[in-house]
Amino acid sequence: MQNRAVSSMIAAMTLVAVHAALAATPGVAAPAFTITDTAGKAVTLADYRGKYVVLEWTNPECPFVRKHYDSGNMQGLQKEWGAKEVVWLAVNSTNQSHSEYKSPAEMGGWMRAQGAAPAATLLDATSATGRAYAAKTTPHMFVVDPAGKIVYAGAIDDKRSANPADAKTANNYVRAALTEALAGKPVSIASTTPYGCSVKY
Repeated sequence: MQNRAVSSMIAAMTLVAVHAALAATPGVAAPAFTITDTAGKAVTLADYRGKYVVLEWTNPECPFVRKHYDSGNMQGLQKEWGAKEVVWLAVNSTNQSHSEYKSPAEMGGWMRAQGAAPAATLLDATSATGRAYAAKTTPHMFVVDPAGKIVYAGAIDDKRSANPADAKTANNYVRAALTEALAGKPVSIASTTPYGCSVKY
């Protein structure tokens, strides 16, 4: 009886792991979510059906995140693609029980201080959406097409360092994916291994 219970638990955990792995795979439907932004407004992925959406997993405490904000790289991407009607959503999945959790006021203040320009900054305080996407690092990037499918998942670029100077010479995977997708072409590099700090689940 005990062996059967253990086997059932292992099977359930395997299914969860498989689902999480599939959730982050280009070609599958992006998991639905409703998350409150720093202004207290509920934001739903379905609100943006028909548009390209970028999901940027972020955490101000992470030096890899600060690399991209200190260099102006992340804000530049947000503004560049926002001007082309791409919806950019920054998601902080740091669990509310973790010491690095930021309140809506703290997170909103940090983003304003950086001159950031996402359509919204979302606080995934229970980490449910981060887990649904199998978000591993900050940053971890996803591009969702107008049909709601993931077309890119992985690192922001190919310079796996926390040095702000490296952002200028990197091959930016997110820019490349959006450029190809908006031109009606298949994304040639649809999946890479993300780098950064672990998401604080």
